[in-house]
Amino acid sequence: MSAPTSAPSGTLAARPRPGRTPLRRRLGAVCWWIAAVLVAASAVLPLLWTLSTSLKPAGEIITDGVRFIPRHFTWGNYSNVFHTVPMVRYALNSLLIGAAGVASNLFLGSLAGYTLARLQLRGKRIITSAYVASMMIPPTATMVPLFVILRHFPLFGGNNLLGSGGSGVLNTYWAVILPGAVGAFAVFFMKQTFDSLPPDLADAARIDGASEFRIYFRIYLPLARAALAVLGILTFQAGWNSFMWPLIVLSKPSKMTVQVGLSGFVTNYSSHYGPLMAGTIVASLPVLAIFLFAQRWVVEGLATSGGK
Repeated sequence: MSAPTSAPSGTLAARPRPGRTPLRRRLGAVCWWIAAVLVAASAVLPLLWTLSTSLKPAGEIITDGVRFIPRHFTWGNYSNVFHTVPMVRYALNSLLIGAAGVASNLFLGSLAGYTLARLQLRGKRIITSAYVASMMIPPTATMVPLFVILRHFPLFGGNNLLGSGGSGVLNTYWAVILPGAVGAFAVFFMKQTFDSLPPDLADAARIDGASEFRIYFRIYLPLARAALAVLGILTFQAGWNSFMWPLIVLSKPSKMTVQVGLSGFVTNYSSHYGPLMAGTIVASLPVLAIFLFAQRWVVEGLATSGGK
């Protein structure tokens, strides 16, 4: 019987020792952590600076602008926010506009997305392409046409049936809600979501005699809960942070939004940095609260879809 052949020289030396991580992998992990820390710092440091500035007196903001820990803490900037401008009224206006945008986009956007994804509609590829193309148009290019349409809206604001004689829906909440009631992103996003769900559920429901709206509302809409949560967060954030369009179509102080109200701390000659940063922190709290509330549904929906 011949003796077993020995392994070629250098083979054992080439293999990594058990329990030891290769040097390249460890260097990759270190680079990944360094990049993660830098990205986190770039996102957190501006927020910390804003919070620190909101707690500093006016003189300290100018002298110690880059100091994160204030020498003298003060809450006067926060009280100044609510005494200088009607911040509560502005916040309620933004909340109403944001909530209306979320409700309309979640319902109408998901309904249109289901139609494009699950129904046999002639020309739906052209319609989908038109939605995608509309998202490439800058918002500033559509401001003048939208303003003219809202100004000549028939039978509103003193207008006659031909849309003349009054101001239309300008200076009303509808002037901010209607242009974004059914966003192109919401329709396309929900179409992609419904395309990823199994079509067999709809076929089985149709055999049982369910109507198309019932299939959409009772079967597919609960399965798209994660996508609806993400869309709701993005829509509310966009409505809450909107500045330019409410500034154009709203001139009554009682209809102003919170972002327009923050501009009251910026004058032609100077900026009141303390109240401005305090107002920014106050304006960020509702969006943060909505995200923390909806994050649970997003994680739950993603875990359920991943388990399937």
